[in-house]
Amino acid sequence: MSGREVDVVVIGAGPVGENLADRTVRGGLETVIVEGELVGGECSYWACMPSKALLRSPQALDAARALPGAAEAVTGELDVAAVLRRRDSFTSEWSDSGQVSWLESAGIDLVRGHGRLSGEREVTVTAEDGSTTVLRARHAVAVTTGSVANIPDIPGLREARPWTSREATSAKSIPESLAIIGGGVVATEMATAYAAFGAEVTVVSRGGLLGGVESFAGERVAKSLRDKGVKVLTDTETLSVERTGDGVRIETSGGPVTAAEVLVAAGRSPATADLGLDRIGLEPGAKLETDDTLRVEGFDWLYAAGDVNGRAPLTHQGKYQARAAGDVIAARAAGRAVDDAPWGAHVATADHSAVPQVVFTEPEVAAVGPTAEQAREQGKSVRVVDYDLGSVAGASLYRDGYEGAARMIVDEDRGVMIGATFVGPDVAELVQAATTAIVGEVPIDRLWHAVPAYPAISEIWLRLLEEYGRPSAA
Repeated sequence: MSGREVDVVVIGAGPVGENLADRTVRGGLETVIVEGELVGGECSYWACMPSKALLRSPQALDAARALPGAAEAVTGELDVAAVLRRRDSFTSEWSDSGQVSWLESAGIDLVRGHGRLSGEREVTVTAEDGSTTVLRARHAVAVTTGSVANIPDIPGLREARPWTSREATSAKSIPESLAIIGGGVVATEMATAYAAFGAEVTVVSRGGLLGGVESFAGERVAKSLRDKGVKVLTDTETLSVERTGDGVRIETSGGPVTAAEVLVAAGRSPATADLGLDRIGLEPGAKLETDDTLRVEGFDWLYAAGDVNGRAPLTHQGKYQARAAGDVIAARAAGRAVDDAPWGAHVATADHSAVPQVVFTEPEVAAVGPTAEQAREQGKSVRVVDYDLGSVAGASLYRDGYEGAARMIVDEDRGVMIGATFVGPDVAELVQAATTAIVGEVPIDRLWHAVPAYPAISEIWLRLLEEYGRPSAA
């Protein structure tokens, strides 16, 4: 057993851990990052990047086929093998050598192995060969271990050896048929991709699709999937799963479903089950509750950023938290003042009210802030403004027959926008403008002076404001 004392120990070298460690090093603190798998984490190898690489080629082909002139030039079908090769390039063939090189260039030391909390400010790392290294932190330990896929307690499911998002995004070949249990982002994105690859896809969701966003978004995605030949079973319970000689058989409340493979996309849980939380009085498997400076409640030395704290389980929000956490660790270590007021330099205020997300289905869904229902449940006096995105001149240039929808939610008491949702082809880039307006609490009166370029799809902002009505002219 070897030992070492450093300023900061970060457990988990995904994008959240990398960003946090980068900020502590920039703040003058000697930092070690611990990783038992690939440096770069889930997002780089099994989630964000490979999934979007799988989705982009079929989306580009679909867009070309919707444009006269371009459609006539498309004479072949999707080259699935080429799509998979492109996906492999995004994951660097599941090699983390490039990410390791970045750590070295940033001055971040890497210790390979599984890290567990073994005491106050102490992490014990077990390497693949069984050797151990004890790391002691002078100032802080940060947990950035992310999350793991949930496997619901459905009879026969575990024994059926189901796919999770990892297998779905790293598959080397496409099964003839795929059943997907779940109705969230992973379920709808992988249904979109695998249907485009020629698989017969069935989605079994206990509720509707995309329950975390406005209901019209999930309804439009469900319609699009059905139009593409996907069998979408909503409000349907999965009762049991059995691996058979030629695939899987799934008993549902709507009848049996058979497929070559089954993908479980039933949400994710914080990766804390084997983290040694019991050694410091916390519950293994539970999320790490934090304050807005990402410090775990009840500890002055322990921090948690990203999915592991359950605040806003999205990669970009985790990286946002990591920047705040890394900077506040450095500030506290140096005895500098901490800016922990709302929207301060050392807090993750946006987690509460301005979380953007994009679902890369066809159509895309881009949203930020609460839904109308959530806003009302929060006690806000809101006005909901809807507009047909397809009637915006810029949208018609994207493709013939563009179909889409836009919603703006205004807090009437404050006269500011607090939420927005866009559904349609290529709407992902619209959400940043909405996020900026929400974070900046830009008054509706002032938004009238943010003139959208014509003819661009961003003209939707003018149309939403016109539907709302100019307050000063009322």
